[in-house]
Amino acid sequence: MINGLQETTTLNNGVKMPWLGIGVFKVVEGPDLVDTLKAAIKHGYRSIDTAAIYENEEGVGEGIREGLKDSAISREDLFVTSKVWNADLGYELTLNAFENSLQKLGLDYLDLYLIHWPVEGKYKDAWRALETLYKQGKVKAIGVSNFQIHHLEDLMKSAEIKPMINQVEFHPRLTQKELQEFCQEHEIQLEAWSPLMQGELLDNDTLQSVAVKYQKSIAQIILRWDLQNGVITIPKSTKEHRIVENASIFDFELTKEDMEKINSLNENKRVGPDPDNFDF
Repeated sequence: MINGLQETTTLNNGVKMPWLGIGVFKVVEGPDLVDTLKAAIKHGYRSIDTAAIYENEEGVGEGIREGLKDSAISREDLFVTSKVWNADLGYELTLNAFENSLQKLGLDYLDLYLIHWPVEGKYKDAWRALETLYKQGKVKAIGVSNFQIHHLEDLMKSAEIKPMINQVEFHPRLTQKELQEFCQEHEIQLEAWSPLMQGELLDNDTLQSVAVKYQKSIAQIILRWDLQNGVITIPKSTKEHRIVENASIFDFELTKEDMEKINSLNENKRVGPDPDNFDF
């Protein structure tokens, strides 16, 4: 059982990554973003997930600097992720995009760098760039996002280093069991984005009945379900009480029956784009 907010899983290269982190998708640059990250760090979060396309890396960097100062911890205590956007996929382009992200964040290195989407004909060159950055020690771990099984198989045919992470849409309506089994088989850690299905699950009757049983919120039940499925998760919130609530999931464990009940909600339903059919 995962017992605390700072507990980690070990990736296939030996790097430790926290099971629970905070995401900042759609959080715009400005004081709210800085305050969000300061609050998260203050309350014990150590993993922060952003991306070039979110256009908030500068604010994330500011929030990290202020959060570290306020909490008297060091950069090494944090795990920071960013992602290369589709327009920058390609060997040289990706190397440049990484330096750009690093500069905006004001950091010397990243803990994790991901290819954001599997753009056909481009992700292999981008992956070579990630391998270069990894070998240079500029990033501690490398991975992908939104890759299906066939994308991973294709990538690994020519990859020197296999991905350490695959960050995908994952929630009770989209459990991606085959993909998870494939990733487990190849020691690729699955990570969930949009774990709460952008709020769509927060009035679900089945989840509500489970929440009442454990005297927890539906959000807490889903996040606990993620962890018990062995999936890293990065819920987004800008409200301090929600940031605290999202992390209050280490004092209970869902029974096998309740895990199955939540698994049975799967409809293969996405709120985000289909990785096999996107046009950006």
